Amino acid sequence: MKGASVVPLPRRRRCAIYTRKSSEEGLEMEFNSLDAQREACSAYTASQKAEGWALLRDSYDDGGFSGGTLERPALKRLLADIEAGLIDVVVVYKIDRLSRSLMDFARLVEVFDRNDVTFVSVTQSFNTTTSMGRLTLNILLSFAQFEREVIGERIRDKVAASRKRGMWMGGVVPLGYEVKDRKLVVNPTEAALVRQIFKRFVLLGSVTLVVRELQAEHRLTKRSKPFDKGIVYKLINNRVYVGQAVHKGTAYLGEHAPIIERGLFDKVQAILATKEILKKSST
Repeated sequence: MKGASVVPLPRRRRCAIYTRKSSEEGLEMEFNSLDAQREACSAYTASQKAEGWALLRDSYDDGGFSGGTLERPALKRLLADIEAGLIDVVVVYKIDRLSRSLMDFARLVEVFDRNDVTFVSVTQSFNTTTSMGRLTLNILLSFAQFEREVIGERIRDKVAASRKRGMWMGGVVPLGYEVKDRKLVVNPTEAALVRQIFKRFVLLGSVTLVVRELQAEHRLTKRSKPFDKGIVYKLINNRVYVGQAVHKGTAYLGEHAPIIERGLFDKVQAILATKEILKKSST
């Protein structure tokens, strides 16, 4: 018929329903909590048929899994299918079925956004295809970011307090030590090598010559690598060897035993300082 306008069909949107129940209690029932969630989500999806929504056959049901972790088999399968481009819309009964953690929820949303996937909670009028849904999502993500920053501040404060008490807070274990019960303990064989390096530097006055000796003796670092100038410079400047723990440039008395006597360490630092002065004056 002339003049008739053609209304384009909406794009087909593949919908996946995700359900979760924390405990296994009641899952043996003919119609359990997961079934109830799925039925409500199915009905909502059917109501959006005019928008092109179509329910996928695959079920993503986590029975007996906490919402406080992302380590859930059905959720992992859902995310894998999202990454594979098989899903356009994730439908849940309530937001907390997907996650009870704001930070975990933020991580999931990152996956959704990266794959252009919409998220819908059928009982809370939460739909990221709408402007109000996106506003709500941004508010939730802002709180998640705030939670991350607060936790980060707490961790930094805890590390700083532990450092001031001289505690070992992890990281690369220095040559000469081992970690036992989260504390640095002297390794006698490696400690002997550390003392040799300090003493040879005082005697020779040159990191280059010390490195040549170490390489000639086929000495290796804790990571089984040959010594070089950078490694030796870092070693002879490390205050851990005089029993100190350093945090943001400030040295504190450590819980661990020293390997190098303070007098020997100070001699090394004096030689290094003199060399730095001579180097600056010659340029």
